[in-house]
Amino acid sequence: MTVDQQGSRRGPDRVGEALARLGDGLRPVLPFERTAGDEFQGVLGTPEAVLEVTVRLVRLGGWSIGIGAGPVQNPLPPSTRAAAGPAFLCARRAVDAAKQRPMRLAVRGAVPPDAADAQAVLSALAVLVARRSPQAWEAIDLVEDGRTQAEAAAELGISRQAVGQRLAAASWELERELRPTAARLLARAAG
Repeated sequence: MTVDQQGSRRGPDRVGEALARLGDGLRPVLPFERTAGDEFQGVLGTPEAVLEVTVRLVRLGGWSIGIGAGPVQNPLPPSTRAAAGPAFLCARRAVDAAKQRPMRLAVRGAVPPDAADAQAVLSALAVLVARRSPQAWEAIDLVEDGRTQAEAAAELGISRQAVGQRLAAASWELERELRPTAARLLARAAG
């Protein structure tokens, strides 16, 4: 993945904040690191990890996200900046394309039709994520951490029905349904 901060010349550098958020619980093949100015790259080993990073970045807001699906040259170097291969070329093309797209997300891959399909599903997923309220995120975070809706409700001081309403308004179930489809398409896009 190659990620570029939107409007970096008009605001503070947010790369450090993003890197901190991406370091939590993810196990990249090569860690995310700043490559130039307000841009950073990382190599992820599974489509599911790519989806998790994408959702986190969309939630943060203000990023152009380029996803490159394809092989990388082996053996891998210790630094993302020193790595090479078709996946990196695809990620570069994708981040450039993302800057021109409404959701600021693009996928380029070894199999272009599958990359286009993955981009469509990921863009729909990004729309869902970007529209969520802080209250919806509170409920989602608790449920995704393993709490039941009743436990989340008790922690938030609201009814279980209110938690269910927050999850429904956030289209959380639809996100859960879209993720496996997006993962399969990303895998196919890599060839």
